[in-house]
Amino acid sequence: MRYSYEYMQFIQATLADLDKIIVLAHKIWNDHYPEIIGQEQVDYMLKKMYDSESLKQQILNNDLFFIAYTNENEAPIAFISIKEVENGSFFIHKFYVNTQIQRSGVGRAFFEFVVKNFNPEVIRLQVNRMNYKAINFYFKNGFTIEKVADFDIGDGYFMNDFVMIWESIR
Repeated sequence: MRYSYEYMQFIQATLADLDKIIVLAHKIWNDHYPEIIGQEQVDYMLKKMYDSESLKQQILNNDLFFIAYTNENEAPIAFISIKEVENGSFFIHKFYVNTQIQRSGVGRAFFEFVVKNFNPEVIRLQVNRMNYKAINFYFKNGFTIEKVADFDIGDGYFMNDFVMIWESIR
């Protein structure tokens, strides 16, 4: 599937696109997360969630990945993973924009793409409680904090997150 939104295209990722997601995830995580969770946890989480086999299983488990491009010939600039968990209720598992172009409208356009194309009643996601940039982005786009939760991800590491919710105004 290919969708265009102003100056960007959102293309549904296939198994052939895993390397693009891996490269972009490693760049974004290494640019942004070491100051929040430390490099050791960054390395652990990248290995756990962003190797080829893990991403393949996520796609085979019906997680829909979309990659954003400014045009077809450039490197990807953002990606999202979303899954419908119930009729009209979605969960965003991953939502990342290249750190060098954050605050340029890419994230907002990507979120508008999701709302327009999936017509959700509810969207939930998790965000690290210390990730102030992302939290503020979600607030600006209509999310509220539903709850505080800590998730044990193994090897002594935890994700200390807010679960945030967006609800459609119908």
